[in-house]
Amino acid sequence: MHPQPKKTCEGGIFILTDLEIAQKAELKEIDEIAASVSIPEKFLKKYGRHIAKVSHHFLDELQDKKEGRLILVTAISPTSAGEGKTTTSIGLAMALNRIGRETFVTLREPSVGPIMGIKGGAAGGGYSQVLPMEDINLHFTGDLHAISMAHNLLSAAIDAHINFGNDLGIDPTSIFWPRTMDMNDRALREIIVALGGKSNGYPRQDSFVITAASEVMAILCLSKNIDDLKEKLASIVIARSYDGKFVRAKDLKVHGAMAALLRDALDPNLVQTIEGTPAFVHGGPFANIAHGTNSIIATKIALKLADYVVTEAGFGADLGAQKFLDFVSPVAGFNPSAVVLVASLRALKLNGGAHKKEVHREDLKSLEAGFENLKIHYENLRKYGVPVLVALNEFPDDTLEERELFNLKCNEFAIPYEVSRVWKDGGAGGEKLAHRVIELIEKGSSYAPILHGEMTFEEKVEKLAREIYRAGSVSLSPEAKSMLRILKKEGLDKLPIIVAKTQYSISDDEKKLGAPSGYVFNVRDLSLSAGAGFIVLVAGKIMLMPGLGKEFSAQQIDVDKSGKISGLF
Repeated sequence: MHPQPKKTCEGGIFILTDLEIAQKAELKEIDEIAASVSIPEKFLKKYGRHIAKVSHHFLDELQDKKEGRLILVTAISPTSAGEGKTTTSIGLAMALNRIGRETFVTLREPSVGPIMGIKGGAAGGGYSQVLPMEDINLHFTGDLHAISMAHNLLSAAIDAHINFGNDLGIDPTSIFWPRTMDMNDRALREIIVALGGKSNGYPRQDSFVITAASEVMAILCLSKNIDDLKEKLASIVIARSYDGKFVRAKDLKVHGAMAALLRDALDPNLVQTIEGTPAFVHGGPFANIAHGTNSIIATKIALKLADYVVTEAGFGADLGAQKFLDFVSPVAGFNPSAVVLVASLRALKLNGGAHKKEVHREDLKSLEAGFENLKIHYENLRKYGVPVLVALNEFPDDTLEERELFNLKCNEFAIPYEVSRVWKDGGAGGEKLAHRVIELIEKGSSYAPILHGEMTFEEKVEKLAREIYRAGSVSLSPEAKSMLRILKKEGLDKLPIIVAKTQYSISDDEKKLGAPSGYVFNVRDLSLSAGAGFIVLVAGKIMLMPGLGKEFSAQQIDVDKSGKISGLF
């Protein structure tokens, strides 16, 4: 039995934070974790005692092995109260192992920017974590640094080419490729580069995106091997020339060097949960501005090694899950067996209009109003033909009356659910959830995307906006229409679409909480990710580079003279 984390109170009761729980855990050697799932030592590159990279070449030796079942974990529209999606993913994997099913969990790597901002740690919580938590949340194996370097090499090559004659005729006013950094820094959203004289280059307007929003991040997570990685990097469209033609990374002859920088980053990172369940933590595209799931390589290897693989899609089901089901799965050849939709009573109350300072108090009115958000996400997910189970993430301040109302609403709309207590009890707290998931899987799945390649750009946007976002109509800005004309001219308008929008609402407006409908969905701009193979629709006021708030998590993080970190959530 785990010692229980204690709740804060005025009496000064000792608090076990996520970090303290993680630091008290006894980890297995990474060789033992690898051996438990039959990963040969020759495919391991160890980063100390508890982290290793697994060569992507290992997948070649697994081609004849049967694949396990894939379980996708997603959530209702996120709030500041938290839903516990990562915690539930980890806990479900541990619970499946506890009941005799060999299970792997595959997650994304945290971005340091949000960790230093408002998110804090991003490796689960309580007794449902992936470890070592400090390494995973900070520099880890250097993947995000490698992605930033590869991205910025291309940025530097563009300005060098323009400075030394510009033989490709790149129009400096039509450069699409930004710079990147894995930190929340609002001052870099719009900048001027190359000031200070002719030797510094051609002054022009530029911008930064956070590394998780980089197309290189998306490419890494979608690549099958080094050759595929190089081909995708070569296809990146960086700009238009003066005569209107697309200029690509291969024209600057740096895609090989970019791939060299990403050689080790392409290999999945093997770690473990607090109970020793194997975990791949690899790649980190945001779901509100990219496709929002870990690498295809990591999930494919896991599927060959386990009976069940639990994977997570970022933010709400309208973002990460929609992209996983409409884009990632068709590209990777995945066939999801079930979806777990995570909710909490406190998050439902916020979606129903409760004030965040009052979320700990009983509020049946807000809970009933917020339930509409869960209902919409459940209905949307069922459109893909995959069985869906709601996981109600239990919190200590949930009241009996609120639980009874939640049960009543689920019964009213025939929404199956199970309570999850994995934060408090680890895998043991998710065994009932695990049994229910298996029951659903055994009933069968008829998974099919709702968007497909034969649809026009307009048909895809309309279907997504109306059926998933519940909009009444779609409006494209003049900038978006102009880019669409360019894409049509180049024959690229039928690429899959990825929507960048607020995570706090199913709409394009973060203030439209709960279950908005009939509104106008506003597409602000279009961006081509030709290497990754999709078009990004930028909707509403979403920013591709976050900023720090007045108070932020980094102000609480510290390290002592022995190297022990504190304040990391």
